[in-house]
Amino acid sequence: MHKPGKMMLTRIFVIMVIMILCLSLVSGGSLVNIMILNGEKYQSKASEQQLYDSLVSAPRGDIYDRNMQVLATSSTAWTVYITPNGIKKIKDDTEREKVRTVIAKGLSEILEVDYDTVYANTDKNSYYVIVKKKIDKQTADKIREFISANKDLEITKYIGLDETTKRYYPNDSLASVVLGFVGADEQGLAGIESYYDNELTGVAGRVVAAKNAAGTDMRFTYEKVEEATKGTSLVLTLDSYIQYTAEKYLETAIEQNQIAERGAAVVMNVNTGAILAMAVKGDFNPNDAFTLSTADQQKVDAETDEEKKKELKSELLNRQWRNKAVSDSYEPGSVFKVVTASIAIEENLINEKNSFFCNGRTTVAGQGYGCWKHGGHGTQDLRMAISNSCNPAFITIGQLVGVSTFSKYFKAFGFSEKTGIDLPGESRSTYHLQENMGPVELASSSFGQTFNVTPVQLLAAVSAAVNGGYLVKPHLLEKKLDQNNKVIETVSTSYKRQVISETTSAKMRSLMNFVSENGAKNSLVSGYDIGAKTGTSQKVSKIQATGDKYLYIGSCVTIAPIDKPEIAVFVMLDEPKGSNYYGGVISAPVNSKIMADVLPYLGYEPSYSDEEIQKLSIEVPDTVGATVEEARGKVTAKKLEYKVVGTGEKVIRQLPEGGSHVVNGGTVILYTDDTADKTATVPNFIGLTATEANKAAADAGVNIEFSGNLTTSGLKAYNQSKSAGSQVEAGTVVTVYFRDETSVDG
Repeated sequence: MHKPGKMMLTRIFVIMVIMILCLSLVSGGSLVNIMILNGEKYQSKASEQQLYDSLVSAPRGDIYDRNMQVLATSSTAWTVYITPNGIKKIKDDTEREKVRTVIAKGLSEILEVDYDTVYANTDKNSYYVIVKKKIDKQTADKIREFISANKDLEITKYIGLDETTKRYYPNDSLASVVLGFVGADEQGLAGIESYYDNELTGVAGRVVAAKNAAGTDMRFTYEKVEEATKGTSLVLTLDSYIQYTAEKYLETAIEQNQIAERGAAVVMNVNTGAILAMAVKGDFNPNDAFTLSTADQQKVDAETDEEKKKELKSELLNRQWRNKAVSDSYEPGSVFKVVTASIAIEENLINEKNSFFCNGRTTVAGQGYGCWKHGGHGTQDLRMAISNSCNPAFITIGQLVGVSTFSKYFKAFGFSEKTGIDLPGESRSTYHLQENMGPVELASSSFGQTFNVTPVQLLAAVSAAVNGGYLVKPHLLEKKLDQNNKVIETVSTSYKRQVISETTSAKMRSLMNFVSENGAKNSLVSGYDIGAKTGTSQKVSKIQATGDKYLYIGSCVTIAPIDKPEIAVFVMLDEPKGSNYYGGVISAPVNSKIMADVLPYLGYEPSYSDEEIQKLSIEVPDTVGATVEEARGKVTAKKLEYKVVGTGEKVIRQLPEGGSHVVNGGTVILYTDDTADKTATVPNFIGLTATEANKAAADAGVNIEFSGNLTTSGLKAYNQSKSAGSQVEAGTVVTVYFRDETSVDG
C-alpha cells in the first residue's frame, strides 16, 4: 500500500486547520449574533417558552350607601383556560384525540358552552386559550372534580383556572340606574360604575412562573408575584331605605296609572344637594344587565325580521339603562310656577296683596291662552293664583317680569347649564334665548311650557327657592375610601350662588305650604306641615309627530318640614293611560307616601290633630299564646275591637296577624280552637269616602287600612289591595287608597 508523502500530509493538515478556523468563525459569529447583537430578542423568546406570565385581576372598589350598606362589590371568580400547545405535544394520535374529545365534552357540559368551539380551540397554536370567564366557585369546583376524575389522561396539564373577580350587586335592581353595571372586562358601562370608573378600577397584579415542555405551569419551581391593588371604594349619599321606599311607591303608581313611558322619583337634601334616592322604573337587574323585562322581551320575540329584532332589543336595553331623572328633559308645566313667583317676589313686582283676574282666557300678542278652569277663577290673590295653578295669572306675572329679567333668573336658577351631577349622560335643557324671546315665548315660559329641563335641574331650582335662596349642586358621592376603608376624600356641599334672598325664600315656603293645604291636597302628609306644587304638561313635539293628543306628564314636588326644609321629593309619571293624568291626582299621592315614610325615618316627629288621630292606622298586637282575657286586654288597649271564635282558653291564631295595621276601631278575630274558618266577601270600595268605606268594611267582616291623606274632605277611594267580590278570611286587612280626584294643575 502506498503511503502519502510528507508534502501531502502537510497539505491535509493545512486544509483541516483552515476548516476549523472557518467553522470557528461561523460559530463565533452566530454566538456573537445570538448573545450580543440579538441577545435580548432571543432571551425574550426563551422566556416566553419557559415562563408562564399571567395578570391577576384587581378587585374594583366597593360601592356603599351612606350607612355603609353594600350596593356593589366584587367577589372571587375564575377564568377557565386550556393549553392547546401542550395537547399537541402528545405523540400518540389516539391518545391526543381522546384528550381533545374528553376536554371538549366535559367543559361544554359544565360551562354550558358550545362543544365544537371548545374542540376547535384544543387544536389552536397557543399556550393559553380562554374557554369561559367569571365562573363562580360552585362551577370552578366542578371543573376541579372533572380534572381529578381524568387523572389517567393527565388533564391537569391542559386545563387551568385563573382566579379573577366578578362584580356583584347584592340588592338586585335597587338603584340600578344610579349604580349602572360593568362589562365583561369589569369596565364601568353606565351610572356610577362608569362615571367613577378610574377610581373604582384597581391595579392588576402579575404572576410569573416556570412551565415545562408541555406548557404546564410549574409555579412551585419558580414564581414571582406582584399583588393586585383593589380600587378606591365609594360611599354614596343614597340611603337604601329611602331608595327602596321611593322605588316601591313609584312602581305601584306606574302600575295603577298605566304609565307607558316609565317614571322617576328623586329625594334630595335641599341644603346640601345630597341625593338620598333616585328611582326610575322600569329598570333592570345590574347582575344581569343585558336581559330585558318579560314585557320587553315579548316585544322582541314578536318581531319576525332578524335585523329589526336586533335593533329593537338594543333600543329597549338602552331604554331600561337610561336614567330618566338625569338624561331625559321635559316641559315642567306648573311646577315651574314656583320659579316664576320667586323671580317676581324677589324683584318686588308682586306680593301677597296683589290680585289677578281670570275669566278663563287671556291673549298675548294675538296668541290666546286658556285656563284649565274654563269659566275662570275670577279675582284671586297670589296665594290663590298659585294654589289654583292659574295660567292667565302667571302669564300676567311673566309679563310684569319681562324678558330680560326672566332670562337673567332662568340662568341664575341653573336652567341654562347642566347641574354637574356626578352621573354620565346628563342632558342639557332647551329654552328660548333672550334675543329670541318675545312676549308670546315669555307667556308660555312663565307657566312652564315651550322649554325643556331635566328633573334634577328642576329639583335644584325648587330647593333654591325654599332653602334661603342658594343653588346647590346635586351629587351622589359622599366620600372615597382606601383598601382599609379609611377616608381619603370627603365631598363638601358645592354652593353655586345665591339666587334669591332669605326673605323671598321664606315667602315661597309659605306659598308652597298654602298650595299643599288648598290645591295639591293629595300631597299632604298626616302629622307634618309640608309645601307642594304640582304640574301637568303636554308632550307637544310627540303629539305633533304622532297625532296622539293624550300624551301628558304629571309631576309634583314637595318639601318638608316647611319651617326649615331639609327634604325635597320630586315625582314624574310619563304618559299615563289610566283615567286621570293630572300631576295633582297621579303624582302627588306618591310624594305623600314617600314623605310619610321618610320623615319619621329621618327623625322628624309627627304632630297629629284630633281628626288625624281618629283615622290613623294602628298596629295590631300579637296575642297568640295569650289567654283570652290577656288577649282582650291587649286589643282594647290599642282601641281596637275584638271577636272571640271558639271555646278554648288560649288564642292559637288571630286575624289580622300581630304587626298588621288597621284603622282606629278595627276588629281583631281571636281564634281559640280549630273551628272552621269564617270567610268574608270583599266589598267594592271604589268611589267611597273614608267614612263610607269604614262602614262597608265593618259590615263585610273585613278590616281596612287607609292609604292617602284623609284630613281633607272630598277624598274618595280609587284603588284597593284585594279585588271586590273576592273571598278572604274574616278579619283580613284590605288597604284602600284615597285621593282628591278634582285636583288639577294647569
